[in-house]
Amino acid sequence: MELKEHSFQTFFEPFRIKAVEKIRHTTRAQRIQHLQEANYNPFMLNSEDIIIDLLTDSGTGAMSSDQWAAIMKGDESYAGSPSYRNLNDGDIVPNNAHFDTTQANVETRGAKALNFPIPEALDPNIKVPFRGNMDINKLKELLSGQLKDKVAMVMITITNNAIGGEPVSMENIKMVSKLCHHHGIPFFLDACRFAENAWFIKTREEVYAHRTPLQIAREMFSYADGCTMSAKKDGLVNIGGFLVMNDDDLADKCRRELIISEGFITYGGLAGRDLEAMAVGLREVLEEDYLRYQVGFVKMLADLLKGHRIPVLTPPGGHAVYIDAAAMLPHIPKEQFPAWALGCALYMEGGIRCGELGGVMHGKDPKNNLKNENGELLRLAIPRRTYTESHMKYVAEVLEYVYRHKKKRSPGTHSPGKGGVGQRIQNHVGSYSLTSFQRSPGTHSPGKGGVGLSPKEVPYMKRFYRT
Repeated sequence: MELKEHSFQTFFEPFRIKAVEKIRHTTRAQRIQHLQEANYNPFMLNSEDIIIDLLTDSGTGAMSSDQWAAIMKGDESYAGSPSYRNLNDGDIVPNNAHFDTTQANVETRGAKALNFPIPEALDPNIKVPFRGNMDINKLKELLSGQLKDKVAMVMITITNNAIGGEPVSMENIKMVSKLCHHHGIPFFLDACRFAENAWFIKTREEVYAHRTPLQIAREMFSYADGCTMSAKKDGLVNIGGFLVMNDDDLADKCRRELIISEGFITYGGLAGRDLEAMAVGLREVLEEDYLRYQVGFVKMLADLLKGHRIPVLTPPGGHAVYIDAAAMLPHIPKEQFPAWALGCALYMEGGIRCGELGGVMHGKDPKNNLKNENGELLRLAIPRRTYTESHMKYVAEVLEYVYRHKKKRSPGTHSPGKGGVGQRIQNHVGSYSLTSFQRSPGTHSPGKGGVGLSPKEVPYMKRFYRT
């Protein structure tokens, strides 16, 4: 009998590793000391003290041999380099969900950032193929009301990083584009993970099943008037980005601003070698083998965690797994920041650093209320082409250990016992004085003088393993 093509089930990375970086192991006692020295702020930890760093996927991935080769071709001329080919006070910028840095950029110009996620996006128990979609009805209501003239532009973030890294459907992009153009309002994409979004459209919207990621990406961008792009994600590079628009007059104004803030238009503050690596990365990121691996790698970690009964947003997105910390730690009120507490516990037990997307990251509104309406999520952002399956199994094992011991305590007491994980941090995890919270504008992390940095304040971490 003649054998036919067989699809094997074993998952493997579609690349070979040519260079490696040593991981320095630390002890639990050392990590407790590091956490205390960082005032229980994982952003303040030194990178050499991290075993697995899942804080962000932005600029932390590995580059390909073709990208390293392209670096040698970089032209460092000041002008004419071949590597290159306004909000007001009171304005409004709607988005499916602003990430915190995007929101900070909007608000520092005096404008107001509005989030219009679909209702299902905020319920982790509902499985939605395109959880990242924008709520069309809310956008219609805004553009038909008295505040229409205040809307400077509309944005959609692909994929939706603030809502679990979930994708946006092509149909949703088309509907938002049509609505914006009907009202004469510019429509922009925050496109830093455009390739992953294109892959989800290919695999979840039947009409696009036979289209290539490149073809899908071209169609996505055809509906927009411009885009912002951090190439540190789907550009597969460690630094860089770009701003693109169809309006020539607006582009000229931006170029004049660029001279003041970044440098000449042909390099924009970047070395020519970085631009060459970015150009290669933008092509590599649309390769189907790469996208199949990247999305599958994230799904593998999500499946491992679900197997340990860790509550995660499903189906997972393309760059990170999001843990519902409020569901995992129901004994910690949202006002006491369960996602931040969980992040600190993961570092203490396993040297793993993650990113909090909850009350600490989003800060407070003008009325001093916490802006964690999107929930208390802990993001495990996976650097591209950097870690292997065994690293993810270790992450899952540490999370299962923390989950299993979160309520462990001595009989007849209300505090964690000596056998419990919380022995050293029982007086720290889960609670602190709200007055200790300050956040530097435009940053992911609390600034100096912020979370837990004042010795006069109530200790930042408290009662992580409380029942």
